[in-house]
Amino acid sequence: MPELITRRGWLLAEIRTRGGRWTAQRAAAVLQQSPWPTSGRNTARKDLRALSGRGDLTAWDDRETQRRSYTPNTSRKAAA
Repeated sequence: MPELITRRGWLLAEIRTRGGRWTAQRAAAVLQQSPWPTSGRNTARKDLRALSGRGDLTAWDDRETQRRSYTPNTSRKAAA
């Protein structure tokens, strides 16, 4: 039986594969090609926040643009 994967698990795998900084807009665009194509920007924002809360992502705040972005937390890679 194939392993079941959650939307957040799928997104985290994509973030780790592609690397770089992730905004809600970038995550939403990638989710359009996922098994959950109806996920929008708000869902992506909540997923990024939850993954950061679990320690899988590191949050970065840009004071000039007042935007938050996320990067993979490499110290947690083996724990996933």
